[in-house]
Amino acid sequence: MELWDLYDENRRPLGQTMARGEPVEAGCFHQTVEIWTINTNRKILLTLRDPDKPEYPNLWECTGGSVLAGESSLDAAVRELFEETGIAVQKSELTLILSRRKGECFCDSYLLLNQPVPQLLRLQPGETVDARWVSMPQLEEMLEAGLIARPVEESLFAVREQLERVLAGEPAGGPENSR
Repeated sequence: MELWDLYDENRRPLGQTMARGEPVEAGCFHQTVEIWTINTNRKILLTLRDPDKPEYPNLWECTGGSVLAGESSLDAAVRELFEETGIAVQKSELTLILSRRKGECFCDSYLLLNQPVPQLLRLQPGETVDARWVSMPQLEEMLEAGLIARPVEESLFAVREQLERVLAGEPAGGPENSR
């Protein structure tokens, strides 16, 4: 059973946990992370959700997931990236680019830059069934075709400017906060 720590509206710990799948009480929030991985060819990594996933099956997304109880956001980003793709990184390789409240979650968006293109990604059974590296124009086409999971589409809107700067060869900016 996966447990999540709960936070108040100011992201202060409440000293309580909840199990995944339980309804989140009003005024309580949990944490999620997403990782936007860009390779040395300036392409973005997307993974295809398993067709048996209850939400957004067979749609493309960036890497991400929930922060487990007792885990930091950064630790969760490192874990999720490895679990879903097999890409192992050090915490120092990830850059926090955005922290925002989204529904009943606090979502931290991380950027992994200049990732070498692996010969083979290791996909997580029950989570991901395919992966591809796409350019921003290809990502746009996938968005227009309805192939991107809605939460990722919303996240892309929030981080797009930073991703475009990085894809253009400019340095990544620091975290922006949004509520």
